[in-house]
Amino acid sequence: MAQRSDQETLLAIAHAMRRSTLGLARQLRRMRSDHGVSAAKLALLSRLERLGRPLTASDLAQIERLQPQSITRLIADLEERGLLRRTQDAADRRQFLLSITAAGHNLLAEDARRQNAWLAQKMTGALTPSEREMLGIAARLMERLSLPQEDQSFLAELEPRAMPDAKPALEDRHQD
Repeated sequence: MAQRSDQETLLAIAHAMRRSTLGLARQLRRMRSDHGVSAAKLALLSRLERLGRPLTASDLAQIERLQPQSITRLIADLEERGLLRRTQDAADRRQFLLSITAAGHNLLAEDARRQNAWLAQKMTGALTPSEREMLGIAARLMERLSLPQEDQSFLAELEPRAMPDAKPALEDRHQD
């Protein structure tokens, strides 16, 4: 039997990661609260929360790879629901800055709490302590892979945490 080439091995790993990631994402979506906020809107709120500071609509559209027309509709709905606040930029009165509201933080926190509890229970029941530790390392590596190469410098200016270093994986595993 012939040995696999490095490229074939990488493609097999990529295939397995993609399938398992999609399956996990599907399960996590089921754990969300019944709030009716779409995944695209949750992504905008999550980005604003992670950055910890307001952004213009054009910056948010660039980060999330959305067209201005699309983001305008999402922003309007989030603002109407009280999850997002739009304020005029003091430095450039033509621009508006978007920030997440307390209600937006609460919505994300509740979803995260439900999803984290479900996932922790699944990991406890299905994985050994060593496997859980490996999964923590893999999660940090996947975070690095999830950032598009062309966005790294743009996001690095906005979000220093966007490119986590895998080295602290073992040191901070007991946090959260």
